[in-house]
Amino acid sequence: MEFFVSTKKKVELIDITEQVEGFVERSGVKTGACLVYAPHATAAVIINEFEPNLQSDFERVFEKMLPGGGYMHDKIDDNASAHLLSGILGSGRTIPVQDGRLALGTWQRIIFCEFDGPRAKRDITVTVMKV
Repeated sequence: MEFFVSTKKKVELIDITEQVEGFVERSGVKTGACLVYAPHATAAVIINEFEPNLQSDFERVFEKMLPGGGYMHDKIDDNASAHLLSGILGSGRTIPVQDGRLALGTWQRIIFCEFDGPRAKRDITVTVMKV
């Protein structure tokens, strides 16, 4: 199962929890695992709170963590920091499914992280497995 998101900024966080919850519900799996994966070398998936101020804080930290310029890959297409952030954070997450629902903490959300935007279409793949 997959869906798509569009990004409007170079670095942007998008809450994808509701879309993933919909896949879990439609799967009918009561106990299992849900894999959320972004098949992109310049994006990541994280789990955290998605409060607007924290969203801005994350975006600022990501921009400061690996500032552009000076990386060998930049000679090819000037997006080395996006690749490095994706590699550090990871392109997928696995969340337990309990009683037919994602077993996320009270404030946890599934967040797609764009590091090389804007992009018209970013794929998100969701696999729900019964255990």
